[in-house]
Amino acid sequence: MDTNMFTGVKNWELRPGGMLVQKRADADASSPPPMIRVRVKYGEVYHHVQISSQSTFGELKKLLVEQTGLQHQDQKLFYKNKERDSKAFLDSAGVKNKSKLVLTEDSISIERRQIQMKKITHVRMEVDKLSQQVSELETIVSKGENVAEDDVVKLIDSLMNQLLILEKVSANGDTELQRIMQVKRVQKCVETLDMLKSKISSASTSKDGSESKQNRCSNEVVITTKWETFDSTPVSLMDAPSTSTSVPSFTWNLL
Repeated sequence: MDTNMFTGVKNWELRPGGMLVQKRADADASSPPPMIRVRVKYGEVYHHVQISSQSTFGELKKLLVEQTGLQHQDQKLFYKNKERDSKAFLDSAGVKNKSKLVLTEDSISIERRQIQMKKITHVRMEVDKLSQQVSELETIVSKGENVAEDDVVKLIDSLMNQLLILEKVSANGDTELQRIMQVKRVQKCVETLDMLKSKISSASTSKDGSESKQNRCSNEVVITTKWETFDSTPVSLMDAPSTSTSVPSFTWNLL
């Protein structure tokens, strides 16, 4: 077996944050690496993070997600005015206890988030209109008035189209919260319409069954009447005088 293909694997290790990085040659498994506390400036706010001195910048980014709400793939970390690669080690870059780093958001990420937010805002406006129509149908049905089932089906289709748009939105942070909120609104409207559709279908089935029963009863009366008329006919025929032509009787004289 060729062992050369496994040679490179030994030079890599899986870190606790889930990132695959190159194994450190000076790593000593017998003693844990020292912990350091760094300050990360994001906007006007400083975030204090405690992390291993031998962690990577990528691992530090993942710890900053919870504090900043910014996904790690959208982060840029700078140390000494230089952007640091996610796979680089903190101590190798000279990061020590109480070191200061600067966190910024990727400009491409900002633009992408704005585009996704516009999509969510458009969906929200459409759902507002559709939700109003759902409320109107619900009021009509509650009053016992007729509603066409096709109208309910078309409204469900419109809501499902909005749901498909939301599923294609790639968001995070506050944008993701807005997306989830609209998804729940659409789902609630669809559930309401499904119940209305069930009520309309049940009412229609009940009405058809009542009309069918009435028609059967009506047909039975007609059939009975015809049979009574038919049964009385032989009696009248038996009581009526015979109208058949009598055969004349002749007397023959022998010559």
